[in-house]
Amino acid sequence: MLAQSVDYQAEGIKALDAKQYDAALEDFKKAAAANPGDYAAHFHLALTYSLLGNDAAASPEYKTCLDLKPGLYEAELNLGVSLLRLKDPAGAVAYLEDAARQKPSEFRPALLYAQALLESGRSAEAEKSFAGALSLNASSAAAEEGLGQAILRQGRLADAEPHLRKAAALDAAYNSGLLALGEAYEKAQQPDRAIAIYRQFPGNAAAQERMGALLENSGKAADAIPALEAAVAKSPTPANRVALAQAYVATKQLVKADPLAAAAVSAEPNNYDLRMFYGRVLRDERKFAEAASQFLAASKLRTEAAAPWNELAGVLTVAGQYPQALSALDHLRALDAETPAHFYLRALCFDHLRQLKDALENYNKFLESSQGKYPDEEFKARQRARIIQNELNRR
Repeated sequence: MLAQSVDYQAEGIKALDAKQYDAALEDFKKAAAANPGDYAAHFHLALTYSLLGNDAAASPEYKTCLDLKPGLYEAELNLGVSLLRLKDPAGAVAYLEDAARQKPSEFRPALLYAQALLESGRSAEAEKSFAGALSLNASSAAAEEGLGQAILRQGRLADAEPHLRKAAALDAAYNSGLLALGEAYEKAQQPDRAIAIYRQFPGNAAAQERMGALLENSGKAADAIPALEAAVAKSPTPANRVALAQAYVATKQLVKADPLAAAAVSAEPNNYDLRMFYGRVLRDERKFAEAASQFLAASKLRTEAAAPWNELAGVLTVAGQYPQALSALDHLRALDAETPAHFYLRALCFDHLRQLKDALENYNKFLESSQGKYPDEEFKARQRARIIQNELNRR
């Protein structure tokens, strides 16, 4: 008696129905190998790969199926989905376009086709397709989001906003589209519109940080503080701390700014800009020794920068550390970054050190180069130069 041949496709379908995908895969492989011209075997093999999350293996099997059975709706739709997952939207467009054509009253192929167009950079076509998808399902958050994104990418921000707002209202998972619109408004130099969007996300630290920064840049630092405080409470990143510290500085709340700037520097000790910012906060608090430490650290991070030495020379002079201030001024001279103000600082240092000839020389250099830019200091310099010159003449 002859043994009956195994119907691998039938066995595979049984395993598929039982969600035994690994067993189904082996059966469909054997079915496709036994009959390479059987489009159904290739379709089921591709479908099993899809159910196992292996789109790279599924795609060629769907294509083989379509070579054998052109226009098969299920294969076109599934292949389009696989290609979208594989980040090949351009490759998916033709298959999804035909699938949507075959089922004009079906929402899913219309939505997927529109998504493939959008991800392929064909925004104007995507806009029309998403509008068509919405005509089939007016309550789809995904279609509203896609339509908004298609319009946004064409630069029509105000037209995109109602669709992105509706998508977020339908499903909070689409809030990211509104946040992207806020960023677009920022780039378009429309801060008030961006602020209005960010204000809707009190629990989003990044949105609150951006809102705070925009308010601060608009001269509304006091209004920015609550949002920035919320951002720091939720996400105390160095960026958020610095943004809040800057708002405190702008509103003359240096005591509150100090610990925030200190924490930011502690988290990123090699950040030049943070060192300079913290140093200036300390300087304005008249904590000159601590400020000098920050400026010195900054000078080591950017050896070619003049700004740290400029700040260092100033705080050391005010702190009465005249030899150290002169050393900082020497660094500025070496960097070819001396200004009239630096001659004045040199003069003050030498004056306090009772090195009168050097003091007089630098007072005169300052007066020769300042050209009326520093009237208060020029008055003081003339008085001191006259007194020093008289003292030297008496010697």
